[in-house]
Amino acid sequence: MNQGDIYITDFEPSVGHEYKKERPAVIVSGPTAISSSPLITVMPITSNIKNRRPEDISIDKDSMNKLHKDSIIRVADIHSFDRKRLKARIGVIEDNIMTKIKAYIPKHFDL
Repeated sequence: MNQGDIYITDFEPSVGHEYKKERPAVIVSGPTAISSSPLITVMPITSNIKNRRPEDISIDKDSMNKLHKDSIIRVADIHSFDRKRLKARIGVIEDNIMTKIKAYIPKHFDL
C-alpha cells in the first residue's frame, strides 16, 4: 500500500451525501501514516464527470491507473477508513496527479 495507489474501496455503509458502494479511490496518506496508522486516507474516484466541481481533478484512463473510464478525483470528499475497506489494488496515479492532490489538501483544511 502506497500513496498514489488506486484501490477498490468499500464506502458502505454510507449516510446522506457520502459516497456509496464499492468504487476506486486513491490513497493520499503519506508513507509515515501508512506504516503507523490502522487508518488509510483516500479520495474517491468517479466516472460521473458531468457533475464535475471546480476543485475536482481529472484523471484519464490509462494502462497505469487501470480505470475503465475517464474519471475525476473528488478531492473534497476525503475519507479515512480501516484498511479492511480497501479491497484490491487496481493501479496507480501519475506523479502530476499526486502533485495536484498535494496542492489541494492545504486548501481543504485552510492551512
